[in-house]
Order: sequence, then C-alpha cells, then structure tokens
Amino acid sequence: MRYAIFLRGVNVGGVKVPSADLKKVLGALGLADVRTYIASGNVTCESDLPPGELQTSVEEALSSAFSYDAHVQLFSRDELAGVVEGYPFATDDDHHRYVVFCDSEATARELVGRPTGDMEEVAASGRTVYWRCPKGSTLDTPFSKATSNKQLKVKTTTRNLNTVEKMI
Repeated sequence: MRYAIFLRGVNVGGVKVPSADLKKVLGALGLADVRTYIASGNVTCESDLPPGELQTSVEEALSSAFSYDAHVQLFSRDELAGVVEGYPFATDDDHHRYVVFCDSEATARELVGRPTGDMEEVAASGRTVYWRCPKGSTLDTPFSKATSNKQLKVKTTTRNLNTVEKMI
C-alpha cells in the first residue's frame, strides 16, 4: 500500500533530519519507493504493514536514528487524496490553504473549538483540520497560536495543501 508520512517538528528547533538520511532509515525498515518532498519531513513510501504497525515502527526508528521523540502522522494514498478533495474553502491568491493532520478525530474537534480571527476559516473532517488564512499572517493568527500549544504539538502537524497535493 502507498502511504504518506508527515514528521512533526523536524529541521526546525534543532532537530535535523536530512532527506538522504531519512530515506536510508526508512529503507532499512523495509519500506519501498521512499520519496521525500521538501526538507520538512514529508515522505511517501510503499509498505505491506498495517497503518498502526507502520506508524510505530517509523516513530521508533526515527527516535533512535535522530535522537528525538519522533511523532508522525500517517495516511494511505487514498486517505490523502480524500483530504485534498475535501478542502472546503474558496481558493484564491490572497490566502494560504493548510491542513492540520491530527492523531485522532478528538484532537481535530478540540482544534476546531479554538479561537480564530475574523480573516480565518477552520473546519474539521475526520482527523484533519482545514485552515484558510490571509498570506503574510500565518504565524500571527489566533488559530496559529492555538495550534502552537505544547500539548498539541505531539498530536498534530501542519502542511500547506500545495505540498500535500504533490504527494498524491
């Protein structure tokens, strides 16, 4: 099965995970056709392992190889295509389109309940939260600050929808 794996908090804040090394570590787990996208922890691969087992194996391997407490979000190719197709907001050149991948539907519901600004839109679907905000304001919006909560950092990771589209 084809999977997308999103690493949380790498290549920022002192956790360095070079793409070439990441591919080697994942290849050593028996994953096939490992591909990385942008140097921010985006991977696609093939594996016969069930999702839960694969996620645990990847987190353990990354924690060991790169000496950090690794947390990843894992989606099948079909799930990821559904995430892209499900984006519920208008698209224009003045706004960013983001998805926040969550460890559970409960986390997604919790996020949607967080404060947002007048210029933001937020909606949940399953364990994904869709977020639309004006360009240039990404780090300053109320929702952005809410997603930076220390407890949520290990449960979520955010990606621009443009990156996610390339990974399908």
